[in-house]
Amino acid sequence: MSEKSLKNILEAALLAAGKPLSIDQCLSLFLDSEQPDRDDIRTAMDELTEDYKDRSIEIKQVASGYRIQVKEDYSEWVSRLWTERPSRYSRALLETLSLMAYRQPITRGEIEDIRGVSVSTTIIKTLLEREWIKVVGYRDIPGKPGMYGTTKKFLDYFNLKSLDELPTLAELRDIDSINAELDFEMPGIPAVMNESQSVEEDEAEILQAESASIDELTEETESIDELPDETEKLEKQSTMGAEA
Repeated sequence: MSEKSLKNILEAALLAAGKPLSIDQCLSLFLDSEQPDRDDIRTAMDELTEDYKDRSIEIKQVASGYRIQVKEDYSEWVSRLWTERPSRYSRALLETLSLMAYRQPITRGEIEDIRGVSVSTTIIKTLLEREWIKVVGYRDIPGKPGMYGTTKKFLDYFNLKSLDELPTLAELRDIDSINAELDFEMPGIPAVMNESQSVEEDEAEILQAESASIDELTEETESIDELPDETEKLEKQSTMGAEA
């Protein structure tokens, strides 16, 4: 099989798959009699990557394999194809995910110790449902808490080939900037409602309502405390009226 034919077949497969294809998946496209070597697949992918260099789409190698995707420079226009507003992730969710990525394997309790606050069950549920994290084992301590680590889908979503490509801690910017950059949804991945943010907003509203109730109760208590003074005034007025 010629190099050009191999490239065309792989290009067609990547476009049709709509997801990353591994070397093994690419090899499965061919019969045994015509199956190329693994190195031939890699060479063809490298050549395709070079062919796409000056185009609006690219061949990207991520953790699960190779895929065709739109270059980031054109996301501003392509994103307008989706009318639904993309998900926004809360600071708490991003901090939790960052700790799992950089300190994995890590337990929920260890994350809470580092952050100084409890981790919402909704955050863990959201990350599990998106298949960005998974339980990789259990800590050998009382209670046997689960230890979390990131998945290939996490790497694929963030355009990473491996955890080694994560930015160093010195390169990390503030979490709000990262949150602003993540205000998009990749084609082919349905939007997920940000339940954690909704829960946090609901909790904030409840606390605000409770605070208002406490303030009202305090005002009522102060009014009750003032009643003896008013009673004394009425008694004095009554006595003066009787003497008159």
